[in-house]
Amino acid sequence: MASMFRRAFSTTSKMGTYTTDKASPFTRAVISAVRKLYPEELADKSFDNTGLLLEAPFDPIRRQMNSVLLTIDLTKAVADEAIERKDCVVVAYHPIIFRGLKSLTLAESQQQSLLRLALEGISVYSPHTAVDAAPGGLGDWLADIVTGTLPGPPEAETHTAAIPKEEEEPVLDDSEKNTLHERPEDKDQAQKNGESTQTPGTQTQQTAKELPKRPSINPRQSTYSKPTYPKSAELEKTDLAPSALAHSRSVIRPATNMEGFEKAGMGRLVKFHQPQPLTHLIERIAEGVGSPKGFPVAIPQTRQVEDIMIRSVGICAGSGHEVLENVDADLLFTGELSHHDALAATEKGKCVVTLFHSNTERGFLGSVLKGKLTKVLKEEWKKVREEVRGEVDEGWDLAEDWHDALKDEDVLVECSEVDRDPFGIVILQSSPQVGRPLSSGRDGEEDSGG
Repeated sequence: MASMFRRAFSTTSKMGTYTTDKASPFTRAVISAVRKLYPEELADKSFDNTGLLLEAPFDPIRRQMNSVLLTIDLTKAVADEAIERKDCVVVAYHPIIFRGLKSLTLAESQQQSLLRLALEGISVYSPHTAVDAAPGGLGDWLADIVTGTLPGPPEAETHTAAIPKEEEEPVLDDSEKNTLHERPEDKDQAQKNGESTQTPGTQTQQTAKELPKRPSINPRQSTYSKPTYPKSAELEKTDLAPSALAHSRSVIRPATNMEGFEKAGMGRLVKFHQPQPLTHLIERIAEGVGSPKGFPVAIPQTRQVEDIMIRSVGICAGSGHEVLENVDADLLFTGELSHHDALAATEKGKCVVTLFHSNTERGFLGSVLKGKLTKVLKEEWKKVREEVRGEVDEGWDLAEDWHDALKDEDVLVECSEVDRDPFGIVILQSSPQVGRPLSSGRDGEEDSGG
């Protein structure tokens, strides 16, 4: 077994750099963990492309951190972030490869990102509609927002060995988050002051080859509205605290029976025991997804939003037309719906709330997926380390480097700081123009058009 492992994993370039034809052990643990939470069998294979989309070969000498970067879309900015952070795997909710590729070149931006990530040893996995369909997945998270349940992840699930416990509890803004990553100049200053620089949960014994330090990420300030996705503890301080409105919940399009995932499927239908004001549900949705500056709401033309009561809500993350088209519900809650589909719904007396496509998805990464994946990944990484350790040939040239990689017990799962929906809300701040058409000019003068 060991000799087979050696032949399969070792190659030597002319420059003397060792690589392998397999993914890193940590990548294998990440893939196993994601599949346990969201099996690929739950995905809608009629159009979706879920699973391992990029498998980067492992270089045990120039290896990545034992960390995962969560994102909705794998853009150039997110690829830059993953490379700078030295992550091992990017878990991108939306598949960056959706249709068959006939070539891989640097001329196309997405292909360029894939090539750059592969060069850095970073793999890419996409769970997409498997997350939508899974019990406790994206569909149920949106239903929790509407019904006011919003269970936060247990504290144990969000703790990682790389971050002290006391630094996890506060909800930090972007500038404060940067202080979680140790900077070399901070460590040098601490050593001069005689302070300990050992992070709780990390190895106390130095290895021959130290891991690269993770750089501090300082994303550019954006003029777009950027939801913050509060945790349930924050909501308890507001008037919209979780109240678990009495309701029944069902799956709109059930998945094929799969052991352990009997309640899986696309979309959720919530039926309240007592009618709820539409205004209250709009406020609850806004609070649950991070209080964006605004979002589209469509209602029948003969009604007023303040007077509408809702008995049922059809829910689908992302683009919800296909799932919600024939659902008998007073309110359709989704990421996006076309003009004609929304008009058809309001003509039937229904209401529509949309959040821009990915704003129905992004908050799930930090409030649910990060904690769940961290917990399962710790277990899977322990299993993989034990399995691979027994396969390494002690006489192999790279045995020491592999053992160094397997000694690292740390697991870190983080959400991208630059990922966002391409659309944002622009709020006009100019006071002379508030409530007036832009064409009216300044100080009440009509624009002459010249």
